[in-house]
Amino acid sequence: MGQGMPEKLDDVARLAGVSAATVSRALRGVPGVADRTRTRVLAAAAELGYAVSPAASSLATGRTGTVGVIVPYVDRWYFSRLISGVERVLRDAGTSLLLYNLGDDPGRARFFAGLPLRRRVDAVLVLSLPLKDAEREQVLGLGVPLVTIGTEEPGGDSVGIDDHGAAVTAMRHLVQLGHREIAFIGESAPIPLGFSTPLRRLAAYREVYHAVCREDGREPEAAFETGGGFTVSGGERAMGALLGLPRRPTAVFAASDEMAFGALRTLRRAGLRVPGDVSVMGFDDHELAGLLELSTVSQPVTELGERAGRLLLARLSGGKIATSPVILGTQLVLRGSTAPPARR
Repeated sequence: MGQGMPEKLDDVARLAGVSAATVSRALRGVPGVADRTRTRVLAAAAELGYAVSPAASSLATGRTGTVGVIVPYVDRWYFSRLISGVERVLRDAGTSLLLYNLGDDPGRARFFAGLPLRRRVDAVLVLSLPLKDAEREQVLGLGVPLVTIGTEEPGGDSVGIDDHGAAVTAMRHLVQLGHREIAFIGESAPIPLGFSTPLRRLAAYREVYHAVCREDGREPEAAFETGGGFTVSGGERAMGALLGLPRRPTAVFAASDEMAFGALRTLRRAGLRVPGDVSVMGFDDHELAGLLELSTVSQPVTELGERAGRLLLARLSGGKIATSPVILGTQLVLRGSTAPPARR
């Protein structure tokens, strides 16, 4: 060693009284190292003026220190919050995030045709995108851990919520208020990128609304199901279509808060009172939901990302974890956009 500078990880390990492998894990922030041990290693490295080289670490361990994240739409609120949660956990552990934005079906086809994350990542995280069989085989063929949010894939771990149960809770709230004419703003067919979440929320709507219709001895109104594309502008258009029906619904369940925001805008522009004329229920608990007094289903979006990030790190550290899906709870948040229907 020249001028007291260590040439090998062994120098730090010797001073800290641990193995070289433990030093490597501690300096890279990998989970599984006790806090006292990590502190001792950091103190030894500081005393010797040692800094771990990312390139050398990668060559020595075969790890890149990077997790690949496949996201359908990077500019949507829901996905940006998920990414924020994941990135926070990975950053604290000294792991980088490599983001792949698909955008649409052609973008998806190009991504899986080239699979640019090959030999560039230690693990893969897929956000709310059901994988086709061939795509799943490609990802699993990389030989790295796979974690998904919002979907379950054989061979991988998953984090999510009970979409169906949460949507049923929202619908039952509207029914308990006395609403019988309830419309739904969701996704139009064909579902973009094969998303399954819109279908689960639609199934919950149908389950409750059709049960109400059977009790009343009438047929469900098919026109009450509209597509809003999970955007504010889509929600505006969908609410406009509902207002043009011969019989206007007394309540609307939007499968996302952003579509509910659009519905609120259309109703207010039409001079209709919310909830006096039409009640509106959302799903997500977007940051603006409280400002707009929107009743909604609150899901822990950022926490979903955080839990997925911790699950990835646990897999990478070889820790023992449960293999069953991690399901986080949701909560019905009642504000000023829902009330009993006005008499007609």
